[in-house]
Amino acid sequence: MTPADNPATLVLGGGLMGLAVAHQLARRGEGVTVISRRRSEAAGFVAAGMLAPHAEGLSGPLLKLGQASLERIPRWVAQIEADSGLSCGLRTSGIVVPFRTATERDNYPTASLGLALDRTGLEREIPGLGPEWSTGLLFEQDGQIDNRRQLMRALERACVSLGVQFMEGAEVLDLIDDDDGQLCGIHLRSAEGEHQQLGCRQAVLCSGAWSQQLVPQLPVFPVKGQMLSLQGPREALKRVIFGPGTYLVPREDGLIVVGATSERDAEFAEGLTPDGQKELQKGIASLLPTATNWPPMERWWGFRPCTPDEGPLLGPGPIAGLWLACGHHRNGVLLAAITADLTARGVRGEKMNPQILSLIQGFSWSRFEMTS
Repeated sequence: MTPADNPATLVLGGGLMGLAVAHQLARRGEGVTVISRRRSEAAGFVAAGMLAPHAEGLSGPLLKLGQASLERIPRWVAQIEADSGLSCGLRTSGIVVPFRTATERDNYPTASLGLALDRTGLEREIPGLGPEWSTGLLFEQDGQIDNRRQLMRALERACVSLGVQFMEGAEVLDLIDDDDGQLCGIHLRSAEGEHQQLGCRQAVLCSGAWSQQLVPQLPVFPVKGQMLSLQGPREALKRVIFGPGTYLVPREDGLIVVGATSERDAEFAEGLTPDGQKELQKGIASLLPTATNWPPMERWWGFRPCTPDEGPLLGPGPIAGLWLACGHHRNGVLLAAITADLTARGVRGEKMNPQILSLIQGFSWSRFEMTS
């Protein structure tokens, strides 16, 4: 059976990456349909929203990709806000990374790109910081965005305003290719349980931690993360604190997002666990003891899409006509701007400058095929 022709580019996944790609394609005049099984499970709704290529200690090509995306984010956010009429909650708050010793600080991969702080400097930037932290790095160039409450909603509205179509509650079951190996459609199950085939010549895989279920060649696996939020006094914490294993991200209204566990053996096990919540509480007590008295507001979990080298999968996929925008692990919010831009350019066949082309080629899915 040949799927019916459908001129729209299909975006498989309605999370942050799917919405970001759909938005950029629609801005370029492309017809787009986003197919999403359950948008609430998307990593974009559960991440803390740090924009932190330097504070995260990234290195090599991933650092370069993160820096290139960070540079694009103000313009990207301005586009979303103009198309949606909503704020995305972008803040250049700066991020402090505390250390117990100067040796640990100096050995940090991005130490040369931050401002070294002694204990006095740490206390100035983070009043009430736990006593075990003697030194640190301030990365003023890093920031945050309120992905959970603002960015995702703004992207949804921006997509709708540009004519993007949505199939919510639909699960893509198979990709269909022709005798020449060219993508020609998808097989899905609708929200009503009906099996359908949609024709397409191009699709973008933005299925996050579930990407391998649809394309087995892709080495993407879930890393579960548990998080919580606290309501602190407004302005009680002005900088993000990025500690080992725990981070505290202050929003403008005093809400503090606390994350995140990193559970590689949990697979797709849903729900909170006592051990995970204890780990977060221990991190809060270590970094900012006074925050242990602030009331908890919400607790949640999600699944990061990870690859063996923790870098994303970008560019053409193993089927002609399939583009990849998945596997971003901890850096999905940071990398959404450049991923959406480069993917939209690739789908439309637009010319890229050699430097950017070289950067994206370093994250091809075939890097694992060649080393396996």
